[in-house]
Amino acid sequence: MDEQVLEKLGWGPSYQEAWRSRAIEGEEPARIGADYGVEYVLFSARGDLRATVPGRLRMAIRKGESVRPVVGDWVAFEPRLQEGTSIIQAVLPRRTQLARKAAGRTDEEQVVAANVDVVFIVSALTRDLNPRRLERYLALAGDSGAAPVLVLTKADLCEDVAAARENIATLAPDVPLHVVSSVTGEGLDVLWRYIGGNRTVALIGSSGVGKSTLINRLLGSTRQVVAEVREDDKGRHTTTHRELFLLPQGGLVIDTPGMRELGLMESEEGVRTTFVDIEELAAGCRFSDCRHEKEPGCAVREAVRDGRLAPERLESFHKLSQEVSRQERQRDAQTKRPPRSSTEAQKKRGR
Repeated sequence: MDEQVLEKLGWGPSYQEAWRSRAIEGEEPARIGADYGVEYVLFSARGDLRATVPGRLRMAIRKGESVRPVVGDWVAFEPRLQEGTSIIQAVLPRRTQLARKAAGRTDEEQVVAANVDVVFIVSALTRDLNPRRLERYLALAGDSGAAPVLVLTKADLCEDVAAARENIATLAPDVPLHVVSSVTGEGLDVLWRYIGGNRTVALIGSSGVGKSTLINRLLGSTRQVVAEVREDDKGRHTTTHRELFLLPQGGLVIDTPGMRELGLMESEEGVRTTFVDIEELAAGCRFSDCRHEKEPGCAVREAVRDGRLAPERLESFHKLSQEVSRQERQRDAQTKRPPRSSTEAQKKRGR
């Protein structure tokens, strides 16, 4: 095992310890570099390899006994070079993970990327700049275990950068915020402080905000397809799968498709860290369990009345908190629900 090659891919002590505890002959470690649904690309000491998941592991995933491999995961694989493929045998424990509620589902978690050190929450300084959407991304990043960074792109298209920056900075005063332009190069140099040292950075944001263009600038070449934004300022999906890129200067970045639907999963901690200002104001409420709705002596609603807190921000706090609570109730109900017998299941289907 060439650890120098693996270290450039983000290998570290926690993965080394997990690998030693596994120690199965014939297996080697690799990192998921691309996810195409039924097939993966592995980055390994042998180079880039194609890989698939065997039926045994697929069954374990369906039973909840294992996790589905995603981009950024470290895995144990069995090389079968004569067959032109490799077999993923296991996923090593994750340090961090970006997860959201799967689109169209009520309770299924979709992991977007694993083992991420920093999350770039990317939004464009155009008409599509939406503080409420950014709050949702901040909550998702805050619950991941990775460090969030706000990156506002397309500064060359914004008439009043200072005003836009000030408006977004109030969402999360403790989260670093950088204004960049992938066209002029403005602000790009400072982003390297988050990428160096073989760290992994994931980019999340809506379609059309410039994630792929930003990655191309960091790579120093055009690797990601870029499309023009529509006249209504809505982006087109150009990234169709998740992919890990090794940067020439060191460090790694993960590109993700734009998220049209962003549901939260178990993000109570993420909501708390996103609304630190409301948490601080809540310390002055008369009741420790104040929900900031109709309770007397609510310091948060008092701050809204005297202009210290924007009403839209409190409304967003309520909305995201209620969404997380709803998810928790649904999971609790499923946990308590007795398993349905095969006879009952057949009656349910009318057989």
